Amino acid sequence: MKKILLLLVLTLVAFGAGAQQIQRFNPDTIPTIQLDSVVNIKAKRLNVETFIDAIINDTSFYQAFRNMKKYTFIAENRVYTYDKKNKVDGRIYRKIKHNNDGPYKMEYLVKEDNGKIYKKNGKYQLYTVEMFDYIFMNAYNTDFVPNSAPGTDGSKNESYKDKLKTLIFNPGRPIKGLPFIGNKTQIFTANMRQYYDYTFYSGTYLDSIPVYRFKVSVKPDLSNWTKDGLMIKELVTIFDKRNFEILGRYVDMKYSNMLFDFDVQMNIEMSYFDEVKLPTKITYQGNWDYPFKKEERASFLILHKDYKLGKGK
Repeated sequence: MKKILLLLVLTLVAFGAGAQQIQRFNPDTIPTIQLDSVVNIKAKRLNVETFIDAIINDTSFYQAFRNMKKYTFIAENRVYTYDKKNKVDGRIYRKIKHNNDGPYKMEYLVKEDNGKIYKKNGKYQLYTVEMFDYIFMNAYNTDFVPNSAPGTDGSKNESYKDKLKTLIFNPGRPIKGLPFIGNKTQIFTANMRQYYDYTFYSGTYLDSIPVYRFKVSVKPDLSNWTKDGLMIKELVTIFDKRNFEILGRYVDMKYSNMLFDFDVQMNIEMSYFDEVKLPTKITYQGNWDYPFKKEERASFLILHKDYKLGKGK
């Protein structure tokens, strides 16, 4: 159970566009957003509540993942693991065709592994990599779609999936059943807002889409003790100006107590394909440490392209 709680915390997360915080190799070298200026809130008739309400009530971000079931597309997945000096000691590269022209088929176009990836029993060395495989490969046609088959672990596994979905797609809501962590994700309550600053920027996404960049970040003048108690350090959300739908999320989280220590940044970005919003880029950088277990350091870069609506979909 403790293992599951840790994996929930570290795979979590929602995304957007932000600066990478962990100082080491970053596989994401693809810039997608250019900022123009701070938005004049009065002139634009925007306020903090406008953005927060949109974040809390949005369902289209989650729906974009569910929509993948209708499409044939190519996924390029890069995974890197690191030693204690933050030097790469393992690499995974997958180029996969997800074919939804009829009964779903997954075809490996390229499959490469180098370094310390697997244990002797064939399982992944790191739980983080195992969760990457679980969420961003198997999820395409199981966990993020309606009427999916129940998990092999019964009700506990299903509860675990629900927590993951909340962490990824509904930032700001409490996560029930996560001791010491659950209420720390609830950053939009009246009590928690005193610790955060809110900034609005105007920008351009993918060279053509006009967007707002709404940034929630820990106030710099807080005491170190107070900062250490705040799990979410930064939450950035990218809104399409034309319809106010969410196109991207970035989360920077860091927390430490007697049970575990983690430092994680994740980013998810969407784009339109024939006016349908679909995921195009997912990145992760994270370290986590748990008593009596090897410290885990890993990064992911996931790119989706060549979406085509499946025949008969």
